[in-house]
Amino acid sequence: MTRRRIVFRGPVWRALHRLDRRAFEQVAAARLPGLEYVLPRLSRFADHGVLWFTTAGALGMTRQARLRRAGLRGAIAIAVASPAVNLVGKHAFRRKRPVVDLVPPIRIRFRLPTSPAFPSGHSASAGAFATGVAMEAPAAVAVPVALTAGAVAFSRVYTGAHYPGDVLAGLGIGVAAGLGTRLVWPARPPVARATPTAAEHVRIHPEGCGVVAVVNVGSGAGGNGGGPLVPTVAESAIAVLQRELPGAEIVRVGPDEDVERALDDAAARAEVLAIVGGDGTVNAGARAALRHDVPLLPIPGGTFDHFARALGVESPMHAVNAYRDGCLARVDVGEIVAGGAADEPMVFLNTASFGAYAELVDRRERLERRLGKWPALAVAAVRTLRHARPVDMTVDGRPRKVWLAFVGNCLYGSRGPAPTWRRHLDDGQLDIRMVTTGRRAPRLRALAAVLLGHLHLTPGYRAWRGGALELVSLNGDLRVARDGEVSSVSTKVRFGKRAGALAVFCPRAH
Repeated sequence: MTRRRIVFRGPVWRALHRLDRRAFEQVAAARLPGLEYVLPRLSRFADHGVLWFTTAGALGMTRQARLRRAGLRGAIAIAVASPAVNLVGKHAFRRKRPVVDLVPPIRIRFRLPTSPAFPSGHSASAGAFATGVAMEAPAAVAVPVALTAGAVAFSRVYTGAHYPGDVLAGLGIGVAAGLGTRLVWPARPPVARATPTAAEHVRIHPEGCGVVAVVNVGSGAGGNGGGPLVPTVAESAIAVLQRELPGAEIVRVGPDEDVERALDDAAARAEVLAIVGGDGTVNAGARAALRHDVPLLPIPGGTFDHFARALGVESPMHAVNAYRDGCLARVDVGEIVAGGAADEPMVFLNTASFGAYAELVDRRERLERRLGKWPALAVAAVRTLRHARPVDMTVDGRPRKVWLAFVGNCLYGSRGPAPTWRRHLDDGQLDIRMVTTGRRAPRLRALAAVLLGHLHLTPGYRAWRGGALELVSLNGDLRVARDGEVSSVSTKVRFGKRAGALAVFCPRAH
């Protein structure tokens, strides 16, 4: 069996080849002071994607979710572009490489590859990684990566390994592969939009006077179940506040103390209520801020920090800058009203879930003190998959067997069961997604859809948007997870919205 080879002939292609060779000769014969030593070594460091996968690993080790996503998307783009070039493109065209004699001696010390030249695999990987990073990372990271990718592509001509046409074709394939990752993993916006309001009158003091910051030192225990990571996260936030806002009052709340009471007391005397903790702690802070009608300054200090990061607050310093800028916005608050309950409604800023997800959170919380959060999450997922049962209920008056349900505060962008990003925080909508089933829940298929982010492929999947959702559980009290915290509610529940109810500080970019 012979391989087919694509050959371009005719006067147009011969003219392009002559132009390509002339450009190659000018670049390869040039002497660029300083770069004669840098570019060949940079080219070799990019062999087999070592440069890019090292960069992806460095991005993955940061604490910023945007950078971790950027590294992962860039690596996925390379995984698409590299086989397309090396397994398909090179064997289809089989163009010979340039003549090595044209390369100055200082550069032929490095062994040139002998595989076909068109298109350039190094350039495809460079273009793919740079495009993937640019779709997620801020300009301060994306621009240096793009410049490095351009240098790698140029080095392939400068070292005599490729014609310029090979490099341009490789870059084109790489960029297409990077953009193509959006088909299976949509790029998320840097921040969710919230409309700034000029109606708020809050005194902004350069020293932070009037700010009461409640620090939950039990947040962010993530990987070790309450080990040395806890004080590091909390104390670093406290250090920033003490340095930048020395007039602010700081209230430390330990793991065994009543966070709700501390927040209520702080909000009663605060002009601005700052909260350092994860999404569950910020949820409690939002309730106190709503109760006392004070603006909320969320400061990330937990494992995920979805709400703070949706606002564009990635670090304590970002929060301090948002306060100093005095930019306030009003965001929606989801609420859960239990039928016949005299207590105030429960609220959620991100998501509320019931069914299998609430069981998963329950199991994780029981295991995480012994195993740590991430191992506990994996074990809880397996056990939930094996033992979860659908909940008999009526949904807006219709009988359903609900295996998994998700209610988002505002519309979410991705397709998974518990998506993590939104385009707006004030659209007045609930994002409702359910997996309903017959006698047996579609566990394996649903789990695969959950992991792949394509829950719409699961049998019984339904999704809609609205301003309210009414449920009646036929199996007794309903377990509901709100922003990662699980609680029991009565059999009759109503999910609703409080549009623009909460004033929050956000970066001026909004």
